[in-house]
Amino acid sequence: MILIIAEKPSLARNIVAAIGEMKKMNGYYEGGGYIVSWAFGHLFSLCDVEHYNPPPEGCVGWTLKNLPCFPEKFDFELRRGADKKVDSGVRRQFEIINALCERGDVDTIVNAGDADREGEIIVRLCIQNSPAAAAKAQKRLWLPDQTPETVRSALSEMKDESEYDDLANEGFSRTYIDWLYGVNLTRYATVKTGTLLRVGRVIIPIVKAIYDRDEAIRLFVPDKYFAAVSREETRGVPLELVSKNKFDKGEAKKAEALCAAYNAAGAVVTAVKRRKTTVPPGKLYSLSKLQNVLGKKYKMSMADSLETVQKLYEAGYLTYPRTNSEYLATAEKGKIKKILEGCAALGYPVKFKDSKTIFDDSKIESHSAITPTYKIPDKSKLTERENQVYSTVFRRFAAVFCAEDCIADKTEITISVGDYETFTQKGTVILEKGWMKYDDSSQKDKILPPLKKGDRVNINFKPIEKETSPPKHYTIETLNNYLKNPFREEKAASKNADSAEEAGYDDSEDYRAAFEGLELGTEATRTGIIDNARKSKYIELKKDVYTILPGGKFLIESLAGMGISMDKYKTSDVGRALKKVFHGEMSVPSCIGIAKAEIAEIFKKKNAPPETDTDTGCFSDVVGKCPLCGREVRRYKYSYACSGYAEGCKFSVSTVICKRNISVSNIKLLLETGKTSKIQGFISKNGKPFDAYLRLNGGKAEFSFE
Repeated sequence: MILIIAEKPSLARNIVAAIGEMKKMNGYYEGGGYIVSWAFGHLFSLCDVEHYNPPPEGCVGWTLKNLPCFPEKFDFELRRGADKKVDSGVRRQFEIINALCERGDVDTIVNAGDADREGEIIVRLCIQNSPAAAAKAQKRLWLPDQTPETVRSALSEMKDESEYDDLANEGFSRTYIDWLYGVNLTRYATVKTGTLLRVGRVIIPIVKAIYDRDEAIRLFVPDKYFAAVSREETRGVPLELVSKNKFDKGEAKKAEALCAAYNAAGAVVTAVKRRKTTVPPGKLYSLSKLQNVLGKKYKMSMADSLETVQKLYEAGYLTYPRTNSEYLATAEKGKIKKILEGCAALGYPVKFKDSKTIFDDSKIESHSAITPTYKIPDKSKLTERENQVYSTVFRRFAAVFCAEDCIADKTEITISVGDYETFTQKGTVILEKGWMKYDDSSQKDKILPPLKKGDRVNINFKPIEKETSPPKHYTIETLNNYLKNPFREEKAASKNADSAEEAGYDDSEDYRAAFEGLELGTEATRTGIIDNARKSKYIELKKDVYTILPGGKFLIESLAGMGISMDKYKTSDVGRALKKVFHGEMSVPSCIGIAKAEIAEIFKKKNAPPETDTDTGCFSDVVGKCPLCGREVRRYKYSYACSGYAEGCKFSVSTVICKRNISVSNIKLLLETGKTSKIQGFISKNGKPFDAYLRLNGGKAEFSFE
């Protein structure tokens, strides 16, 4: 008998449907030489800190006394609920799986986790925790989609589970590293601030990117300038000509003089180029590119779009969604031909195209682009959101394989204003829509007047006052592009193959970054991490625009004050190491050693002199006596304050003054002697650094520059 362990019940049902004639039992199906059971996603999770480092006797809650925690061997246990007890349903289902592994007639156990690193380890943990499984043959069922035909084909082509060891090693390494960062630094930051701060190697750089952008917008000071602009009509068509020359706000006279000179010189067409061209469609969708489009068009959050595409995948209508590729594997050509037959039967004019812009193995890591399967849904039975997602994927697929070309007339007119300046006007007119009939396009036709070389152009240049623009808030699209390659200039990152104009964009750098591990998060994890940041009230998503919230501002500024730098460089260093594990070039211990070294450095006791010390201690620490009433002064969330505040004592000193942490050592000096050391690194309102003492004056802390 072959025992198949699926990652979740829905996948188990699809496998059972493909095998056929199986009898439902208690927690599994049986028939035709197969047994199919399932997990509920993660049945196992890593043990908590207290399993390895019990806290000192009498210590209640989180403490720094059992941190940092670096297990020699990571242990897993059955998943616990919020009440810290093992869920009864989880326990019962694992007992069923374990009993099936022990059956004497079972000689082969199949890992049928989702076809990614997380799915790999979810089922591996079930098998590894069943002692009887070790003596039996182990196979892997790898499913690019969940249609019956694909399941039956995959069952006949299963590989040994050992061939996926590197994928599992990467999955375990990622799990261990995320635990090390999350458990150690979340507890550290929470104990220090008295506020639950969720710290992780990916969530922090994501929140920080949004924080930095919003700070840049907040601090942006617009600069006014004058531009020479003409907006006259020629032959009934308006033409806007904007000079490259710009003038400072005090140079209005110079701008007027330039405009007068341009108008006196007149404008003439010096060249006209017209050519018919075939406009290529955009590429097939990776998950993030699909989410970009859905966010922009339907204002659909990444969490909502992933949930919907996952449902369509589990229903067998779409291929595996968590892919970072926009290309198909050459081995899939036969499958694609069958899908195209279904499209043609629905009346779509499609044909098979054997093109490198579609089939490219070098740009596929684990999974091909998202496409429809041969299984066509009854759209009347889909929800509105499911219809939006499915139609978006289907229309792009139909456009890519459309038998009708999109033909456009591209025109470029060169206009010279005397010997002063040359202007270029470009326009595109779609002559034959072709694939554009099936796929939405950002192609916008710019109408140009019918001009030929030597024709005069009407101009009337005027000095127009303009303002420099602040940076723009991150959107679903621009944040996704940043996370896929955080080291590329945003101007380049904004290019994408979703528009006809950008279809020829060379994306080799993007794939190199993803395959090397430079991206922040992965297609499989990124959506969940961003959603956690939203649920934690660190960031907000309105329509498709992200902004920082007060909780996110406090998170980033608190970590900076504690010297915890979780920037894109460190996160990418870990990402590169994980990819080396995946390629068999680095061991699991070596990979997690990178994280251990960085975390250990944060926990080192740094005895900085008071002048440069930034350590604000831990929440509720007693730091001295109140100079007004003699009660204890304690460290609170935003200040060192008298514990008698509720009784009316108003003494307090902010933990941060002029963007500078006020350390415990300086507060103790202030309370004991009335004056701190000379503190270095204050930042004034106009951004200038300065050094100063803090001195008590009538119970208030004031700057002193003696």
